[in-house]
Amino acid sequence: MSFLQFLDSNGVRRIGIPSSNGLDIQVLEGPHTLYELAINALNREESLEIGADRFRGSKTEQYQATVDEKRVLAPFDHPDPAHCLVSGTGLTHLGSATSRDSMHQKLASGDDLTDSMKLFKAGLDSGKKRNGQEGIQPEWFFKGNGDCITFPEQAITVPWFDLCAGEEAELAGIYLIDAEGNPRRIGFAIGNELSDHETEKTNYLYLAHSKLRPCSFGPELLLKLPSQDISGKVRILRNGIEVWNGDISTGEVNMTYDLATLEFHHFKYESFCHPFDVHVHFFGASILSYSSEIRPVEGDIFEIGLEGFGRPLRNEFRKGVPKLCGPVNAI
Repeated sequence: MSFLQFLDSNGVRRIGIPSSNGLDIQVLEGPHTLYELAINALNREESLEIGADRFRGSKTEQYQATVDEKRVLAPFDHPDPAHCLVSGTGLTHLGSATSRDSMHQKLASGDDLTDSMKLFKAGLDSGKKRNGQEGIQPEWFFKGNGDCITFPEQAITVPWFDLCAGEEAELAGIYLIDAEGNPRRIGFAIGNELSDHETEKTNYLYLAHSKLRPCSFGPELLLKLPSQDISGKVRILRNGIEVWNGDISTGEVNMTYDLATLEFHHFKYESFCHPFDVHVHFFGASILSYSSEIRPVEGDIFEIGLEGFGRPLRNEFRKGVPKLCGPVNAI
């Protein structure tokens, strides 16, 4: 089962279930946000799927119209963006190390490995659960709160000081913390964990800065992964012409870590288990256009599709304008 959130023709938030052919959306009657539906399901101690079945109605919406009219929202969010934490992990995919290593090459000669390659090899050796024990902890980064999330079909606008942000096509996991402080997985979505690779390339200690960029996920949220071997395609369109494409390979078959390990190491921190908070966690990319010397320009369209996830995630690339502010003064 998959969900999406959108605005109806009257501008009212709605939850929808896409039809099997992807043409229509069945509109749920009752809760107007998936967050509300999830809280309702937790209170009733039932699954999200069963909870949704109780609100199925006869009203439908044309899927294409919601896309064309840019009425699609992020498939899950928190009513207060400050209570949505966006984060991710890197060096998690079998194809992810080469591009990262080329950014972080040391000046040392011989067989010295970069820190990136050391961590990648450690993940390759010990990143998955064995004998019931979680694998080693991965690289982790913070992207921001819910304000950094861009809706599908909307312009993903990087800050004015950005050097060269590029797409990172990957899976995103969406979580809700229950009343007892336990993380509850809502589902998965296509994600674009956009990052400033030029800033990161300057010095690997700038990784934290490079990740403080907007992102997007959706348009649909799947309750379960369709497979552990997921393929897809990422494209960049410029004036309607494809300037780059790449094949995506994700799912645990193509990863150096398993999801249980990634989830364990994120939620082992008590501060990430505040009741009723939302977490959006990106699981890492296997391919980057940046590695192919592609540099996005304003107006480019990032398009990411994964098999089994419905419609692709699309966002226009845009540069922000400088924001002038005065010096910091004491109160």
